[in-house]
Amino acid sequence: MDFLVKLLDGRGVASSLTALCLAIVLGMAMGRIRVFGIRFGVGGVLFSGIVLAHSGIRLDSGILHFVREFGLILFVFAVGQRVGPGFVDSLRRRGLFLNLAAVLNVILGAGAAALFFFAFNPPLPAAIGILCGAVTNTPSLAAASEVFHELMPGAAAAEAVAEAGTGYAIAYPCGILGIILTMILARFIFRINPGTELAELKRRNGLEHPPLRGKTFIVANPDAFALTIRDFLARHSGGIVISRYGNPGGGGGLATPDTVLTQNMLLHAVGTPAEMEKFQSLVGEPADTSVPDSPGSVARRRLVVSQSRAAGKSLRGLGLTAERRVTVTRLVRAGVESTPGDETRLHYGDSLVCVGEAADLDRAEKAVGNSPKELEHPRLAPVFLGILLGVVIGSIPISIPGLPSGLKLGLAGGPLVIAIATSRINNFAGLIWHLQPGGNLILREFGIALFMACVGLNAGEGFIETLLSANGPIWIGAGACITFVPLIIVSLLARMVLRYDYASICGLLSGAMTDPPALAFSVQMLKDDAPASVYATVYPLTMLLRIFSAQVLVILLSRPA
Repeated sequence: MDFLVKLLDGRGVASSLTALCLAIVLGMAMGRIRVFGIRFGVGGVLFSGIVLAHSGIRLDSGILHFVREFGLILFVFAVGQRVGPGFVDSLRRRGLFLNLAAVLNVILGAGAAALFFFAFNPPLPAAIGILCGAVTNTPSLAAASEVFHELMPGAAAAEAVAEAGTGYAIAYPCGILGIILTMILARFIFRINPGTELAELKRRNGLEHPPLRGKTFIVANPDAFALTIRDFLARHSGGIVISRYGNPGGGGGLATPDTVLTQNMLLHAVGTPAEMEKFQSLVGEPADTSVPDSPGSVARRRLVVSQSRAAGKSLRGLGLTAERRVTVTRLVRAGVESTPGDETRLHYGDSLVCVGEAADLDRAEKAVGNSPKELEHPRLAPVFLGILLGVVIGSIPISIPGLPSGLKLGLAGGPLVIAIATSRINNFAGLIWHLQPGGNLILREFGIALFMACVGLNAGEGFIETLLSANGPIWIGAGACITFVPLIIVSLLARMVLRYDYASICGLLSGAMTDPPALAFSVQMLKDDAPASVYATVYPLTMLLRIFSAQVLVILLSRPA
């Protein structure tokens, strides 16, 4: 049995791996247990780490520091890749006020932590840890830990980091439960019927992103006679793709920009309902028959962009245009359909609906790849290159007037910024900056599990003593105030002033707290992923502000009186 004792003594790689795996396995099991209908999910790893550390199981300090930071980097990089595209798109629509509300949440939380520090005079690392735990933001804890290492000698810095971890662990349950309770309270305070509001939200989203439809029309408007399709669309309608034509006496084929419109010609068009109504008023009237149902050699094929050389190129650049005897009628990206133009640039993983002759479609298929299995192939070089660039960017100090030292994006903020940027590039320097949803989820969960385990194992040694001490209730109360007060204020603002629907409020609160479990709870409660888009809108800016605010508080509050 001596070998078992050695595996748990905290010395060496094998012992550290044993402690990590035990903490993660037990924590994931704990996270599945419902407490008042709520699951802690990966947060259970934090508590299992605390229990193991309290039982005497240790982790080598050097290994702990590396694994904690590397796990956090993997987590934030995967999150940045996931929310990056939605962040930019949503920011254009209504991101300003959503992000202002999230910024208010950050400022109120940091202010509450500062008041707690001045009112009760706790150790500064504990106050910072309580702030980070109360807002469930692990990267801010890591950023604050970096500042402690810069401001203090080695032993004192290690002690400060451990104390911050203890405060984080004590306040973390307040953060998890607080945001969920705030969602429930908002529902009852404002007498919200989630089903009704969700139906209205879907109706509005349907107006913003209506589904595409295909329909055949008869050319009956004399103004359209003798015009080419190119000239007609240039004069009269946008957002419409004409894929095929049929002659009055029979026959037909692929519609090209040079196809000349004649009286009673049949045209099959694809577009949104609003564009189709406009098109009908200009071209003529609906036909009783459908051109695609008529016999002919023109076929329809769905192709997936899996060729690395195709990503980033336009349809014209790849030869996927009507001039090359292929018409792309629909483009599906991130679940949203659109009618592409010749200059539309493709992204890796896009789905295209193409119309043309079999031989032409074969050439189009060769150009885009059309290999779903290729999409599943992991591309690790862009991930590690992105992390490398993120670490470099995160290490650059940013001078802020009034602060004695510059702020840094840190090991969390740097990779996050690079991940958001590369998620929009898609193809750069011959690399595909694309993480499939399944691979992204694995990377994200693996990283946060490693980080949580290390925080718990580092903080657990003095956790119970602190919790049962005279300061324990004060620290818990401080965590609850830092969580609840900003959330309640932001909820009232979002509902009464900004008039947001309930799903948007849930997404706003989850994103403002950078809390994936809260987002999962709201999605499960609403039985819809509507809060996710708002979450993606506010998450990146909030994450960066959390990282900065923790550093600012450490620098300002550590100044001598």
